[in-house]
Amino acid sequence: MDSQFDAARWARIADNYGKWWSGELERPLIAVTVGGYKPRCRRPELPVYGFSSFYGLDTPIEKVVDVWQWTLEGQRFLGDAFPTVFPNFGAGVMAAFLGCELHNDVEVSTTWFQPREIRELKDLDLAANNAAPWFRRVRDVVSAADARFGGLAQIGMTDLGGNLDVLASFRPGEQLLLDLFDFPGEVERQTWQVHARWWDYFGWLHAAMPHNRGFTAWTPIFSKEPYYMLQCDFCYMIGPDMFDRFVKPELAASCRRLKNAFYHLDGPGQLPHLDSLLAIPELKGVQWVPGAGQPDITHWPEVYRKIAKAGKHIQFFSGQSERGLETLDVLADQLGSARNLIMIAGVDRKDEARAMRLLERYDALDGCESPSS
Repeated sequence: MDSQFDAARWARIADNYGKWWSGELERPLIAVTVGGYKPRCRRPELPVYGFSSFYGLDTPIEKVVDVWQWTLEGQRFLGDAFPTVFPNFGAGVMAAFLGCELHNDVEVSTTWFQPREIRELKDLDLAANNAAPWFRRVRDVVSAADARFGGLAQIGMTDLGGNLDVLASFRPGEQLLLDLFDFPGEVERQTWQVHARWWDYFGWLHAAMPHNRGFTAWTPIFSKEPYYMLQCDFCYMIGPDMFDRFVKPELAASCRRLKNAFYHLDGPGQLPHLDSLLAIPELKGVQWVPGAGQPDITHWPEVYRKIAKAGKHIQFFSGQSERGLETLDVLADQLGSARNLIMIAGVDRKDEARAMRLLERYDALDGCESPSS
């Protein structure tokens, strides 16, 4: 694979991310991926989809990896960006590993999960199944990509899902909300079943990618130590007391097992849980997503100040604001510092020079070449 990314760049990536995780890096991480380059490999036979699950179970795995290689070769990686692919089989695909049906809709570009039958909470059998078709599909495709790229590109962990999010796939609609009131003890028991299965699948998939230089996830932050972007979108619908009982204990346990744990804080409905989240000592950082119809991330300085005051790292995307690459400047000004921030950005080739100027201003060029003509 031609990624214009060699072992020396990977060594600098590992060093800078390591310093950032430990709070020793004096600057922010700025990961800029530039698109619009011509790949050297042949155009793939398959269409380029955002969801890997759109390529059905009968699609040859090597053809899926061809798509990933073609995409990677059309990109350049500036600053703290690195070649990575995300095996996107839908948020919470662990539900499919455990027995839910996986459904795709290519026209609206989404994937979701439904139970084959609605069972009572006490009757759910959430035993790990490494022979489940969709688990084998994910494992086999990441294994093939790992072998193809040989450590030149990082293979991200698929989006396994959050604790109650996975459970909600088996108890759709209002069922799980009612279970919180009617069968709280059973919800707790099943939550820890999901926790155990999550770690089973996390371990099995990581073992299938032996050339990976560390860990990354659906948010491409690099870590030599175990890292994941944890989430629980279900907690948008519950209050702080229920969050502390049904969500936080499992999240805290996962944070303790993950050396570098982030949390995906999705929408204003989760803000009541922020103080409780920040009280988890092992939680390293927060990704704040205001959601559709809300002001963009530059309009939430009180949220970011609270996160920073708690000593946590902050991750955001340049596309979360109309300010684009300048979003970093805005948040740094609001916080009084750019340390412990990571901005992940994607730009077209025509904007590469502007990205280089931003990197130079923050002393983050780190071996990047000048924009190609």
